[in-house]
Amino acid sequence: MTKHSTLLSAELSISTQQVDATIKLLDDGGTVPFISRYRKEITGSLDEVQVAAIRDRITQLRELDKRREAILKSIADQDKLTEELKEEIEKAETLARLEDIYLPYKPKRKTKASMAREKGLEPLAKQLSEQGDFNASPYVNQEKGVSNEEEALEGARHIISEWINEDAEIREKLRVYFQKHAVVKSTVFESKKEEGQKYKDYFEWEESVKEIPSHRLLAMRRGEAELILMLDMVPDEEGAIELIDRKYLKANNLASDQVKFAIRDAYKRLLRPSMETELRMLSKKKADEEAIKVFAENLQKLLMAAPLGSKRMMAIDPGFRTGCKLVCLDAQGKLLHFEAIFPNEPQKRRMESAETIKHLVDKFKIEAIAIGNGTAGRETEEFVKGLEFGNAVTVVMVNESGASIYSASEVARAEFPDQDLTVRGAVSIGRRLMDPLAELVKIDPKSIGVGQYQHDVDQNALKHSLDDVVMSCVNAVGVEVNTASEQLLTYVAGLGPQLAKNIVQYRNENGPFKDRASIKNVERLGEKAYEQAAGFLRIKGATNPLDNSAVHPESYAIVQQMAKDQKCSIAELIKDPRLRDQIDLKQYATDTIGLPTLKDILAELSKPGRDPREQFEVFEFAEGVNAPEDLKVGMKLPGIVTNVTNFGAFVDVGVHQDGLVHVSQLSDQFVSNPAEVVSVQQKVMVTVTEVDLNRKRISLSMKTGKAPQRKKSQKRRQQPEGDMASKLQALKGKFGK
Repeated sequence: MTKHSTLLSAELSISTQQVDATIKLLDDGGTVPFISRYRKEITGSLDEVQVAAIRDRITQLRELDKRREAILKSIADQDKLTEELKEEIEKAETLARLEDIYLPYKPKRKTKASMAREKGLEPLAKQLSEQGDFNASPYVNQEKGVSNEEEALEGARHIISEWINEDAEIREKLRVYFQKHAVVKSTVFESKKEEGQKYKDYFEWEESVKEIPSHRLLAMRRGEAELILMLDMVPDEEGAIELIDRKYLKANNLASDQVKFAIRDAYKRLLRPSMETELRMLSKKKADEEAIKVFAENLQKLLMAAPLGSKRMMAIDPGFRTGCKLVCLDAQGKLLHFEAIFPNEPQKRRMESAETIKHLVDKFKIEAIAIGNGTAGRETEEFVKGLEFGNAVTVVMVNESGASIYSASEVARAEFPDQDLTVRGAVSIGRRLMDPLAELVKIDPKSIGVGQYQHDVDQNALKHSLDDVVMSCVNAVGVEVNTASEQLLTYVAGLGPQLAKNIVQYRNENGPFKDRASIKNVERLGEKAYEQAAGFLRIKGATNPLDNSAVHPESYAIVQQMAKDQKCSIAELIKDPRLRDQIDLKQYATDTIGLPTLKDILAELSKPGRDPREQFEVFEFAEGVNAPEDLKVGMKLPGIVTNVTNFGAFVDVGVHQDGLVHVSQLSDQFVSNPAEVVSVQQKVMVTVTEVDLNRKRISLSMKTGKAPQRKKSQKRRQQPEGDMASKLQALKGKFGK
């Protein structure tokens, strides 16, 4: 059992054996997707969320241990480490508690208390702290800089203030008090009122730190960083001081009056700034976690959006003055042709543009047309839909958020060194329709536009979380190794950027991989990397059909034995469900492969390489509603959710500007968490409630006015179980340093 097994077991409600086994797998280089998918017998079938939680928490606890060791060494070097102190340090479960214990022994710069000690005033401080009789006159010493009794008393009070500040018990009580009772107060700098109009709501704002929503706190902190707002984050002062009084006031006399002064000085000068700084960090961390959780949930939905699949594609990046950039792609997304057309204002060369499109559709046997949803998107969509083609051509409006980021990136330049930004952007739009996941992994997730305050949160924590989500999605879908981009391969379990690059290079030099085993020939791709990655890599058309499935090569022998026992080939076993129904899984169980893995194998044989994403459905915006000016209050319109935040959801209704459905307008029933009601890419019906053209704001509602009557005896509906991203973030948020 590892040192932290019991703690992790209690926190995650799993056995210590599961914790220990998972930690060992992680320490041996196992990845979260691989462990949760292919090591169920060892972990007791822990899922991705639990494995990731163990990974993150054990990392955190080991960092805590490093700090613990450093503190023990520091105190030991000072010859001040007693057995009692060592035991107290060993028992500390949080970084804050560790630092509190260490504070009296921490090397300090010169303080008021240290200067008072140099003047010989510590004995007087001890007298005062006992709160009996005292005499300050013996401590008056001109040579040491103590001119009179009041200066002696002042120095003694500074020493007492430092004792109070370094009292671990008092610090812990105040920490709890601040967390429970602190209020965040926001005021505006008078000289910045005009400049800071976007923060007008927070010019005079007061709210409990414990209850403030993450988006509001992050907005106020941004206002503070821009020197528009001033923030305070403190509780009632008298209540905080009373906590200290209870421990340090022992009498009611002249000495206790001096201690009272010291208590107030300790709080105002030392403890309050320290506790406020801690609370600011803690509340920021909590707000970051909530914002990152929202981002992760949105990203997961966007990445797992339904793909149209491999189709011969025309993609159009629409525009007015500069025209529409048009590209044609083959079914694998390879650029075949590009040019500009001008069907919209001001040129309005519609006949010429129509002929160009119809000619290219025939020439390249186009099956689908993707149109970006940016400027002139709806106008271009209406124009294209009005054309008649010889064969059925699907016309789809595509969310182009992030396409401009991709087109200017190193990835795009390497892919299309001879093309300009507009061509690259159009290609990205077309490929995004074919396979959103494969294309979106080329863009920094922060640039996709599905979060809130993503630039204000801890960037390392954000990257860690989003990388987890991308890796989870990529490995859940699986990757065709012979066509995947370097960026997509990077997220396959066990690979990373260098091995992904080596795979593409090997593929370019030697042709497509014929089977999974040949992947081992890639430079620097060793046994461990192969073990982690192989089950998530697919090879279509391989001789062994298992190479295009999620069955791991380490289990091929079992499937071969199953086929042998059924007197058929592996291909026949996959094709015929009656053969699979006759298999008794128990007879194939071993010490290392048990029923969980065997059940996964059988399920995979029924649908080898099945894409877990939903089937693609064409979405149609309302006709004739192309710009905000076309909107009227009361209109009911179809829309697509583009972003979910803590305060509501943004919906695209086809007017080049998303509208906001405030959390209060998401349902006829009370909604505390918008993610319970809507998700990114969800198709919804909304009602226009307000259009403010000057402020560029569109307000929408999803209320129907048909709220069901709830019986008093009816129990509150339980929240639906969240997806992988939300559960992962919930577990991460549970553990604070």
